[in-house]
Amino acid sequence: MKLRSARRRIAVAAAGVLTVGGVAVAPGVAQAAPGCDVTYAANSWGSGFSASVTIRNVGDPMTSWRLGFTFPGNQRVTQGWSANWTQSGANVTATNAAWNGNLATGASTTIGFNGSYSGTNASPTSFTVNGVACNGAQNTAPTVDITSPANNASFTAPANVTVSATATDTEGPVERVEFYRNGLLVGTDTTAPYSYTNSALPAGTYTAQARAYDSEGLAGTDEVAFTVTGTSQSSVVTPPTLSLAEGAGGQLNVKLSSAPTSNVTVSLSKSGDADVTLGATSATLTAQNWSTGVNVAVNAAQDADDVNDTATITASASGRTPSVTQVTVSDDEGGGPTGEYGEEFMELYNKIKAPANGYFSPEGVPYHSIETLLVEAPDHGHETTSEAFSYWLFLEAMYGRTTGQWGPFNQAWQVMDRYIIPSETQSNYNPSDPADYAPEANRPDLYPQQGGKLDANVRVGQDPIAQELQSTYNSGRVYGMHWLLDVDNVYGYGRCGDGTTKPAYINTYQRGPQESVFETVPHPSCETFAHGGPNGYLPIFIGDSSYAQQWRYTNAPDADARAVQAAYWALKWAKEQGAEGQISTTIANAAKMGDYLRYAMYDKYFKQPGCASPSCATGTGKNSASYLLSWYYAWGGSQGGSSSWSWRIGSSHNHGGYQNPFAAWALSNVTELVPRSPTARQDWQTSLDRQLDFYTWLQSADGAIAGGATNSWNGDYSARPSGVPTFYGMVYDEKPVYHDPPSNQWFGFQAWSLGRVAELYNETGNAKAKAILDKWVPWAIANTTVSGSTYQIPSTLRWSGQPGGSWSAGTTSVNNANLRVTVVDHTQDVGVAGAYARVLVHYAARSGNAQAASTAKALLDAVLQHKDDKGVAVPETKADYNRFDDTYNSSTGQGLYVPSGFTGTMPNGDQINSNSTFLSIRSFLRDDPEWPKVESYLNGGPVPTFTYHRFWAQIDVAMALHDYDQLLG
Repeated sequence: MKLRSARRRIAVAAAGVLTVGGVAVAPGVAQAAPGCDVTYAANSWGSGFSASVTIRNVGDPMTSWRLGFTFPGNQRVTQGWSANWTQSGANVTATNAAWNGNLATGASTTIGFNGSYSGTNASPTSFTVNGVACNGAQNTAPTVDITSPANNASFTAPANVTVSATATDTEGPVERVEFYRNGLLVGTDTTAPYSYTNSALPAGTYTAQARAYDSEGLAGTDEVAFTVTGTSQSSVVTPPTLSLAEGAGGQLNVKLSSAPTSNVTVSLSKSGDADVTLGATSATLTAQNWSTGVNVAVNAAQDADDVNDTATITASASGRTPSVTQVTVSDDEGGGPTGEYGEEFMELYNKIKAPANGYFSPEGVPYHSIETLLVEAPDHGHETTSEAFSYWLFLEAMYGRTTGQWGPFNQAWQVMDRYIIPSETQSNYNPSDPADYAPEANRPDLYPQQGGKLDANVRVGQDPIAQELQSTYNSGRVYGMHWLLDVDNVYGYGRCGDGTTKPAYINTYQRGPQESVFETVPHPSCETFAHGGPNGYLPIFIGDSSYAQQWRYTNAPDADARAVQAAYWALKWAKEQGAEGQISTTIANAAKMGDYLRYAMYDKYFKQPGCASPSCATGTGKNSASYLLSWYYAWGGSQGGSSSWSWRIGSSHNHGGYQNPFAAWALSNVTELVPRSPTARQDWQTSLDRQLDFYTWLQSADGAIAGGATNSWNGDYSARPSGVPTFYGMVYDEKPVYHDPPSNQWFGFQAWSLGRVAELYNETGNAKAKAILDKWVPWAIANTTVSGSTYQIPSTLRWSGQPGGSWSAGTTSVNNANLRVTVVDHTQDVGVAGAYARVLVHYAARSGNAQAASTAKALLDAVLQHKDDKGVAVPETKADYNRFDDTYNSSTGQGLYVPSGFTGTMPNGDQINSNSTFLSIRSFLRDDPEWPKVESYLNGGPVPTFTYHRFWAQIDVAMALHDYDQLLG
């Protein structure tokens, strides 16, 4: 992730200049009987616009084409894609690219460009193809403008916010205007003036969008952001969803968001399914129980129908924002699973969704684990990650397939959109100057002296997708998840330093590949200097003479890709039920997320592949793309103050375990999931092939997939080591990104990543995917043992050698005889076992491999022997907890490092200085009920043992049960 100081190099903003080559159509290319329809859709902003042009051939087949049209005003093409664009005066010509010249009868291709104009941006009205006028309709999309509320308006909760819009269409009437709130379709208006009222909105940040449609299905959009702030009184808090089994009951926990001054009576009302009943119609909250809440029984009676029912519970109190809980009752007479493993899926699903089991916060956000004293990638169990949200989506997609209920799937996306997709916008972002360069360093104690120091003299490349994203969505909001939330606000940062609002965006890792979780300093993503030292936490990470308040977020691309993956399956299964219309808005948002996920394809500073010094060639166009999913992308901007700036970066490090060829396939082949930006489909098609080649290049002689590759050796574009092979110019790295512990020693990355390959193979029959699995599956099975409830799967891996050669365009294989892996030890990790079983299930379903099928069944049967009332779990020892109280050791570089000149405090008063430890700046851990185990260990006692219920692990098992039931059971 990138931090910014106050220093900002001055850049002159200039419009992109289109360099054209004047490619002409060869003589004789005009078709004998040409015919065409051309659809032209423009989206304007300020003095710029983008246009999408679809050419449909209604005549004889074409082997090449030349499109011509004339602008009616002073428009100029500034940047084009998918065609060779030229302009002379008002006349514009576009000729086909090498890959889209062949158009069979009835076939079409879409091209586009960005442009500039002043005055009115009227659309052209006539088009020719190969010199012959098109006789079909030349349609333009409607234009729509939100007239109220104003952008960034603020309201007081509970707020009634009316969104009003005007809409026009040059060819005819506007058919309808749809209104969206945070991506959810909330209303449709078919007559002008167009409006929709959002009623009783609670405190939060919102995006309102109006989308106008004409009779041809073309749409224009506009959106604004607004905020609803809380009153001095509390809001009522209940979980947003509650799942019950028919004939069973559950608990509704009723809380307040802040302490009341006197007792508060919360009234409870229910609508919907008559078989759902409340144990009480009110709950009393006091100054003592307002935060822990009062549990109210909710019961679902047995009925005779064979459908899943729903109900709505509203909790309200005088002068306070109400809360609504959607209740889903799973039927047991029909409409659900019929096989043994399908029943096990539903049993585990209901345990995960049961409020009493504690997988979700009162706001409906999934925790990383039920247990709080858990330190691994997150440093507290009641944090959460974007990974957890993506798993939740997968779970609800499978629930929708099983029950026909798609509300929970939509609800999961809405909670994700509200809480972990940041709302900040970057109206001042300059794609020609995306970020200032700051080198990385190998150890935390080298920050900020050698790492994290901004150097405006190092040239960075151009961001080639920002303009089309802006023109496509008319928004400066990056639609991607930040990777880490403090769900319960245990650190006390709150929202942008307010200290109370939860969940709160935080970050931990910041200082090079050796920084383990035990060496991190948790800090707020929105740095207002409210906590830490006088300049917040910035001086720990970056050295400068002046610091600026700022916000910054980091995306974990594998999580966003998994969200898209889940959306594909939801779409497929909803279509099978004729219910795809119920999730269309969520699917459109998944496509949008895939559009922004392309930032993961780019080098950190948009440098070209093969970079071996900070002065290496910078990227122009898309030549800084690896077309792989890198370890992260990040974005940020200024927070108040007199200056205004923003930045975006990719990552130079590519890990085999982060790739998702299935998502790349869906984003380039499934109509509903193809992103709206003009070049996105082609980018993802390229990425699909590139990712499969990456696996092939990294596949060891044994079958496992090795580490990855980087375009920035040592994180500062150092000269590469000699004799190390490259992949499209990026050098092989055995342990990309993190070294403590090594990032590719965990078998879980193998299971997660190969699961995506297996889904691709099962769904499409992809030959490259099959070849990878044909080697990986026998290796994994050979290192697996199962006997009853006892099972052992690979855990820690040790690597030797390297790929047998470099890989570039045209390479199909390398000799990896010397690239080897050894399984160091084994584990009974239930989550990894579930992910691994899914690989075997999908592989067996397509290949018919009996050993893969039987191993998957044996693993699931063994895991199910470890069921408890909260899910599935096995005890595990945590020897690494001996690092809780490590002080910094300069000889080993281990322990928490804080620069000697820095002093400050955590929000709870914990001191931050050069004597700090992981534990000393997290003193709240001493209050955890499991703390005595760790304390005894630190005092010389036995290694502590814990039984954890990780959210992702439960869902990995649930997904394996679902897939086995549907594919093999």
